[in-house]
Amino acid sequence: MEHGAETLDIETCWDLLADGRIGRVVFAEGDEIEVFPVNYSVGGRSVLFRSAPGTKLELVLERPRVAFEVDHSDDEVAWSVILWGTAERLEFDDEIEHSGVLGLVSWTPSEKHNYVRITPDRVSGRRFRRDAD
Repeated sequence: MEHGAETLDIETCWDLLADGRIGRVVFAEGDEIEVFPVNYSVGGRSVLFRSAPGTKLELVLERPRVAFEVDHSDDEVAWSVILWGTAERLEFDDEIEHSGVLGLVSWTPSEKHNYVRITPDRVSGRRFRRDAD
């Protein structure tokens, strides 16, 4: 990778998403934007997270069109992957079990027995090499 931005192919984007741990789910409607950090997992070509009852789960029902972003940086490289898609609450036991989300352990002590899947219709990513000072 040369200096400057590198546009990532779809496979690299999914590899980076699969290695990530914390992402941000973004709900928007008009001028109102809500952003929530979530720990997540990747199942197939979707992103999965758990949620307690409350604002986030209500927004999944009210504004299912979302963006989801994950990034990372270290001394040599920085990258960001963003996907846009539809969030839906998983309703059926077999759907939940087959998604793989049950293996995702919440980082907060609250009970999170609601499972959400984001199915993207667009994914993009960029990676930057950091200049040595």
